[in-house]
Amino acid sequence: MENCFNFGLIIKGSKGFELPPKIKEMRKLLMAIPLAVMAGCSEPTTEQKIYESEAFTVYSDKVVQGKYTAEVVGQHHMTSDYLSPENENYLRTIPFKFSINLKDNELPYNVNHQLVVRPNAEGFFESPVVTFGKLYVDKEAGVQEVLEPDSEVRFRLDMRPVLEAFEKKGYYTDVHGDKIYKEDFKGVFIAGSSFPLSYDFENLGNFGHQLTDEDGDGIFEITLKMNYRHPDRYVKTDWELSKDISAYPQLETEMPLLKALYDMALEETVLLSEADGTFRTGAKWEGVWTRDVSYAIALGMGMADVERAKTSLLKKVKRDRIIQDTGSGGAWPVSSDRTTWSLAAWEIYAVTGDPEWLNFAYKVIKNSVEDDREVILDHATGLMRGESSFLDWRVQTYPRWMDNVDIYRSMNLGTNAVHYRTYQILADMAGILGKSEDQKAFIQYGEDLKKAINEYLWLPEQKYYGQYLYGRRYMVTSPKSETLGEAFTVLFGIADGQRAADVIANTPMVAYGAPCVYPQIPNMTPYHNDGIWPFVQGFWNLAAAKSGNGEAVAQGLAGMYRAAALFLTNKENMVADNGDFITSLNSDRQLWSVAGNLGMVYKLLFGMQVSPEGNVDFNPVIPKDFENKMKLTGFKLRGKIFDISIEGYGNQIKSFKVDGKRSNVHSVALAGEGKHQVEIVMANNDLGKGLTVLPNKYHLPMPEAKVEGDQFKWNTVEGALKYEVFVDGKSAGMVESTYVPAEALKEYAVRAVDSEGDVSFLSQPVLADAQKVQTVAIKPYVKDKNQKISKAIPEMVDLTKERNTHISWTVNEKAAGKYFVWFDYTNGAGPWNTDNKCATRTLKVNGKSVGPIVMAQRGANEWASVGQTNIIEVTLKKGKNTFSLDFEAFNENMNVDENTALLGKLYIQAME
Repeated sequence: MENCFNFGLIIKGSKGFELPPKIKEMRKLLMAIPLAVMAGCSEPTTEQKIYESEAFTVYSDKVVQGKYTAEVVGQHHMTSDYLSPENENYLRTIPFKFSINLKDNELPYNVNHQLVVRPNAEGFFESPVVTFGKLYVDKEAGVQEVLEPDSEVRFRLDMRPVLEAFEKKGYYTDVHGDKIYKEDFKGVFIAGSSFPLSYDFENLGNFGHQLTDEDGDGIFEITLKMNYRHPDRYVKTDWELSKDISAYPQLETEMPLLKALYDMALEETVLLSEADGTFRTGAKWEGVWTRDVSYAIALGMGMADVERAKTSLLKKVKRDRIIQDTGSGGAWPVSSDRTTWSLAAWEIYAVTGDPEWLNFAYKVIKNSVEDDREVILDHATGLMRGESSFLDWRVQTYPRWMDNVDIYRSMNLGTNAVHYRTYQILADMAGILGKSEDQKAFIQYGEDLKKAINEYLWLPEQKYYGQYLYGRRYMVTSPKSETLGEAFTVLFGIADGQRAADVIANTPMVAYGAPCVYPQIPNMTPYHNDGIWPFVQGFWNLAAAKSGNGEAVAQGLAGMYRAAALFLTNKENMVADNGDFITSLNSDRQLWSVAGNLGMVYKLLFGMQVSPEGNVDFNPVIPKDFENKMKLTGFKLRGKIFDISIEGYGNQIKSFKVDGKRSNVHSVALAGEGKHQVEIVMANNDLGKGLTVLPNKYHLPMPEAKVEGDQFKWNTVEGALKYEVFVDGKSAGMVESTYVPAEALKEYAVRAVDSEGDVSFLSQPVLADAQKVQTVAIKPYVKDKNQKISKAIPEMVDLTKERNTHISWTVNEKAAGKYFVWFDYTNGAGPWNTDNKCATRTLKVNGKSVGPIVMAQRGANEWASVGQTNIIEVTLKKGKNTFSLDFEAFNENMNVDENTALLGKLYIQAME
């Protein structure tokens, strides 16, 4: 058999040697021989077209996209001639801007300098001196000419106005009105969209994009090579199996492409091994990350390698609680999707049936959920607060005005769906463990959350769910779709019956698959925004399969196969607009992408699902054009080994046999040991249809708005037909002007509306006559007034785990009623985008807890960078009211050792 497969590999070119055209044709003919016998030297099969669209075509043995082809040329051997269009269209107009302290704070959002680079004979170009904060646009900007390769460009920046402000006032006020204090100044950096430039502001320092002033004249410079060949911008042209994959289930199929991609995924599974027995996250990502490994295990890695899955999950537990990995503003509770761990833990229990694991996992998940309900549960809506699950690159998913505290205050679809599923899992675990009272409580939590998701996030006109609730004092639903969350509503049963079918049929897809969100933010380098992630596509495909939508399944599978074949690896992401792999950040053999590929075989095409009751159930879903004879051999589950064959198409089983005996029950018990032959013949029934594939679209830029005098004003947005104004979170109607009258102590925001009715993000909400808000100095009420953390702002109070853990004060109000309250704060314990030192405390009013006060990191050692905490709605009585701020056990952050901030004044605003 092996000789049969290897015959196609006889003629090969040596590395770096180009074969003559005639030899190439001979090689192709010889390579075609084993393709005819890929299912074990069976009879030759004709080429089968599996999927066709205007963008690409998938055949049984190859993928064709325009002038590019990826094809299977032998057993365990694929080639691809794909080239990124980015390498062919590197224009000489370079958009860029500068950044102080790794923030987008030089020019207004979406506004960039435009430099036209014309190198001299030596390939060098020096820019004019650009003054910080003053827009520079070359008179030739926009010229459609390609920049010469390997051009060296020296960018020059006049920082003297900033440095003079530091000396005269002690701070510089940036374009957004934020003060940058002299003592917080860490450097100036360059950002842009032409490689190697990037708009990943928080990581510009890691890229080596800091400007320097060597002679001290206030003119900062940096020299960069532009349009050069970088290995990350090219895919390999050849893949051949090089690792032993015999320990995993083996796939036989009449589709050589499916076989090759499955084997490539198994090889990458082997390569994704760390020395400690855990999964590596990707070629560029070492170690274990909670959500990555959890989603990977839930997709298929739990079935493929359960022991490594268990070891990986154990790495993500501390204090008998799930670890929220380092992230936005110092992680939890800004990032709040750590309960993804529960999906993986439940999968491991189902696969192993291990009672010890069940007890351990139940304790860990329960502890985590109890803390979450204290800190991230929004009692007004019943939703869970926090960042979008996995969509954790702030500006890629949220409007730029939203800081990390704003993100904490938001309520995302996917994150809430994960919490709902966690309640279901806890209830099931409690039932098995005989904890009936716990089971009742978790069932109720789940029912309450499901109701809230459907009440606040369902969009009846669009017939799918909105992306998230966001705002300041008042929340508004973003009408964009969020594909991972949409998929979860179907998979987890949040969307019932017709609503589930509507979600699959109406959530926007693009030609290359399922975009993370739709429509896209304009002027943003692809990543989450304008991106397709194979693991998200995998969950979407499973949701489509559950709903019986064959059209959606076929498009989803084809999109995954296209990318893996053309790139010859399971990349982490791709561009939604053109299917390319060059995004802001990408990696080969990304764990959850590999798992998605495996999961499509195990959980979709073979329909395998292991139940906690100890059965493996079979519910295959096979689109008609994917019909072929398939077989999985050596599939190990608990003490059993399965060889499973399947033929036909549809989602109904005509014949189900176990060890030659027909069975009306499409499952096999896992008790005991032994080997079983499972034979499945599908009924060849037609699957459902209904899919919304749209051109990739970018919504309008967000208006920049302010209150000026007695008017709420904003800039004209190009392409806007009209503007929708919001007052206190409610739509006040559409206008064509760029201003409306403003009423004192009302919160205003506006979004632009295009000719198709699609909207921009809301502008930053602003409060009219904000100076009328009541303020209370906290420092007079504090016993320990010593400023040991920073003396930059005298009125601030140190908060640590040992100092000022309880602060109390009184406030007199003239009238009883509902009020908004919040604080000034600083937190320089870590950077804006990562680490784990987000500080929280618990606010109590008149002896009753009213909610957490969240003080996210604002920049490493930036203790003079003042932000504002989340806003809490409280009820105050007329006269004396007692306030206190306390450090409770559930306020412990992910760092544990450091939970530090500086606290400023309290704000109190009457709601009416």
